[in-house]
Amino acid sequence: MSDQQDSVLTNGVPDIEKSSESSSVIGIPLGETKPLVPVAKLQQKELYCSPLVNGGVVDHPQPESESESDGEDTDSQESVAVEPAVITPSRIPEAPAKLPRSPGQEGPQGDPLSGNCFPCCPHTTDASVPLKLSDVSLATAEQLWCTSRDQAVKLRMAETGPGSEAPMTIHQMFLKTVKIYGDLPAVASKEEGQWVTLTWREYYQQCRAAAKSFLKLGLERYHGVGILGFNSPEWFISDIGCILAGGFSAGIYTTNSPEACQYVADNCEANVLVVENHKQLLKILQIKEQLPHLKAIVQYKDELQQKLPNLYTWAEFMKLGEEVSDERLDAVVDSQRANQCCTLIYTSGTTGNPKGVMLSHDNITWTSNAVGAMTSLQHGVECVVSYLPLSHIAAQINDMWICMRFAGATYFADPDALKGSLGTTLKEVRPTSFLGVPRVWEKMQEKMKAIGAKSSGMKKRVANWAKSIGLQASYSAMNGENLVPWGFMLANNLVFKKVRWALGLDRCKNCLTGAAPITKETLEYFMSLSLPLYELYGMSESTGPHTISWENNFKIMSCGRVVVGCQTKLDKPDEDGNGELCFWGRHVFMGYLNEPEKTEEALDQEGWLHSGDLGKQDKDNFLFITGRIKELIITAGGENIPPVPIEDAVKAEIAIISNAMLLGDKMKFLSMMLTLKCIVDDNGEPTDELTPEAVAFCHQRGITATKASEIIASKEPAIYKAIQEGIEHVNAKATSNAQRVQKWVILDRDFSISGGELGPTMKLKRGVVVKKFQEKINKIYGMAQE
Repeated sequence: MSDQQDSVLTNGVPDIEKSSESSSVIGIPLGETKPLVPVAKLQQKELYCSPLVNGGVVDHPQPESESESDGEDTDSQESVAVEPAVITPSRIPEAPAKLPRSPGQEGPQGDPLSGNCFPCCPHTTDASVPLKLSDVSLATAEQLWCTSRDQAVKLRMAETGPGSEAPMTIHQMFLKTVKIYGDLPAVASKEEGQWVTLTWREYYQQCRAAAKSFLKLGLERYHGVGILGFNSPEWFISDIGCILAGGFSAGIYTTNSPEACQYVADNCEANVLVVENHKQLLKILQIKEQLPHLKAIVQYKDELQQKLPNLYTWAEFMKLGEEVSDERLDAVVDSQRANQCCTLIYTSGTTGNPKGVMLSHDNITWTSNAVGAMTSLQHGVECVVSYLPLSHIAAQINDMWICMRFAGATYFADPDALKGSLGTTLKEVRPTSFLGVPRVWEKMQEKMKAIGAKSSGMKKRVANWAKSIGLQASYSAMNGENLVPWGFMLANNLVFKKVRWALGLDRCKNCLTGAAPITKETLEYFMSLSLPLYELYGMSESTGPHTISWENNFKIMSCGRVVVGCQTKLDKPDEDGNGELCFWGRHVFMGYLNEPEKTEEALDQEGWLHSGDLGKQDKDNFLFITGRIKELIITAGGENIPPVPIEDAVKAEIAIISNAMLLGDKMKFLSMMLTLKCIVDDNGEPTDELTPEAVAFCHQRGITATKASEIIASKEPAIYKAIQEGIEHVNAKATSNAQRVQKWVILDRDFSISGGELGPTMKLKRGVVVKKFQEKINKIYGMAQE
């Protein structure tokens, strides 16, 4: 087996310049294309410190010196573009007017992962954080994988260079950040409309208090604490407190049924379950008698509606451990080793019960460091908005662990984030990095298109002109040319800045997308706004990212380059270079809890993780995903067909289509189930009302329908004809007759999480869809056979 050569990765993340507040400009000269000029001469960079919170206001103090802005000049008229309703210059009295990059008086300005604990922590020693590999103590391990909760694994460490760094536990990483950045904000959430923050020092103290309370409740070593609720400081504190107390943190999806909650809680042998509110509590009360290891339940939001034995409010829980000594907790913390398990990530369970992915301390701490270093994250500067499910590895590694490693600030969105409030949060926080699953970016795209459709003719001309410039500029940057058409500065000032400001992404250096496939149409749409989306790729079993894209290191439809220190190989590649993607590195998981057979299916005898995904690499070592082995449609004629490219092509070709799912496994031809774009209500349920974009699609064809049912009931000829023509355009590009879609049907309702067709990250659950619509599928192929 040949190893894939690691690429040399340099260059940092971009600093996006801020925008003005005004929302419309007309009368722009459309002009001709001028000679190309370097992008670097057109854009000015800005650097911002982590935001502070002053009541309901988010302040972003700037660095003291010009040198901390990469030595570039800053236009004073554009450097502090603010929205008065959200951001004001007021300060917290205790905080300095301008924070230095490293607020502690001692400690390095660069990477702080060396040295001693901060002086006020009597419970630690100078050896708490390893200075070199010889200082590290690992648990005895016989092999690279395990499935027992109390076992350790050998680490996939390189001899030198990336991958050879000294292992650390979660506590060691946490403590180091607290020492250097203890007074900077760590987490912030809204209470009665006002932002409330915890500094890194306060956050650490609360995690220790939670750990003591878990010990008081009887949390046993290597047993679970299940967390069932929306993202919040209490979620983080429960997770980390559990780890410090020697347990396994295990997130449970809020959409889980009581039965699904029972499976996870029983599998991890949970001693404690932490729930958000009464709604989630009711699920646990239904199944608690089936949980023999359960000792207590903690509810972290709202008042208890009923008082039950071993049921605690958050305030009660945090006081439980006051009598537990520092020495007792420290003994547990000091006994932990970097190659032991600390966290369980449960897979979505699309093909059966979810599997408990065992992640070690080293999996998390090494991956967090490698990803941040690769993209040049800055200590004490970054901030993110947390809204995606923390039960999923993507949100957890991004929101919790990378922020811990680089002293970033995590701002928690409201629970109704995906129902409309996320935009408000983004505009208040203005994150430096934002991770969105494809559906989030698609919703932004749809909303902006709907607004654009209502604009005047002149505004549309200006927008179209600017987007053409933006697309050329983004492709130029992607190709490493660093040249853009003349007019980019004008387009940037008149359109792009305003879009970034309106989205709350004017400070965002990394607009990330992952967890599911994204269409080329959506990628090019944001590229046209000079806001390229950087794709990530990975899985729970690789502690999140395996490949990353970032500024000057991205290609459209590619998932980026392998994380430095990791390796990729293609197993059994075909004549086109497509093979199963296999991973190697310190991000590869320990194994599936209590499931040796499934662990052996995922990890081969040499320790390579088999992803089940098909892909190939280009000459520049950019990875392209071409399909998934389990999703391949094998027709009756024996042809293997990856469904995603065809589905994406249909959605890109036909603007009224929301979701498309290809059918045809073991059949003589391909067919497709389609849904129309409909408005989603406040509960995340798709309604019958067409989106503005779908309505516009109808109006362009002389149809006045505003509801999906109106089109479906009458099989509206003009719309059905337009869909058929779109299918034919896609078929015309098919590489063989077997890849042509011959039949299609429109479903009455769009796919949704609540409906079961989509997973927590909006990924299509094909098995569920097939089972749910089996009667329609039988009808499609039954009619054809007649």
